[in-house]
Amino acid sequence: MLSIDDKQFMRLTDYLKSNFGVNLVKKRTLVESRLNNYLMKNGFSDYSAYLDYAFADDTGKEVGQMLNLLTTNYSYFMREWEHFRYFRDRVLPEIAPTLNDGDLRTWSAGCSTGQEPYTLAMLLSDFLSDRGLKWDAKVLATDISEKALDAAKKGVYQDDCLKNVPSVWKLSYFNRISAGEWAVSDRIKKEVIFRRFNLIEEHFPFTKKFHVIFCRNVMIYFNEETKRKLVSRFYEATAKGGYLFIGQSESLDKSETEYEFVMPSVYKKVV
Repeated sequence: MLSIDDKQFMRLTDYLKSNFGVNLVKKRTLVESRLNNYLMKNGFSDYSAYLDYAFADDTGKEVGQMLNLLTTNYSYFMREWEHFRYFRDRVLPEIAPTLNDGDLRTWSAGCSTGQEPYTLAMLLSDFLSDRGLKWDAKVLATDISEKALDAAKKGVYQDDCLKNVPSVWKLSYFNRISAGEWAVSDRIKKEVIFRRFNLIEEHFPFTKKFHVIFCRNVMIYFNEETKRKLVSRFYEATAKGGYLFIGQSESLDKSETEYEFVMPSVYKKVV
């Protein structure tokens, strides 16, 4: 078994924190457990050789693979359902009368393997069809992991990922492709736009502001300074009256954000 020494560990964690905002300084055991097999399988003699190779790769593919291994991409449909219920029952009816152009903008930031943005797209489909609306309501879904995005674009999931999905949704929005395996329907796939994006970019490249941003269970990887800057950029990217949803185990410091508290893990841009 390979082990990472203090110097190598600091080199790795400093790089991830500086370039991606990922804070793994207290996750040494996780780093070794996630990377050891990969290093040995690919013939690296130690962590120094691996880091030299990864950081010198101008294509960014090796660092991308590192991120794939070190960041957890576990999700399932309807996770933290209270958020989706609030989005369906309160947020959409509140925002709908304000949309003169029928352009509803929703962002799933840190979308992992796609369950969150597809859930949002299904809720939007229900909402629009019930009211006979023909809005442009595509969901932007971003993640830093190419591996997660590839899986999300395929939209194929095992039974356990759909454990909370109502039967009517399975009939309307999924196709069974084999025993225990389901694929998101093409009409829902068309409503989600997947893009690779690093959330610690200094400036967001979006020309229009979002009515709803979901960024759940992502900031747990960030240090406080990175989190504060990210929330500030989210605020600037949120339309007046828009909402930010974060993970139920996360919270924002009221003294460091202009968002107003709505309920635990839900915030609103009032002005």
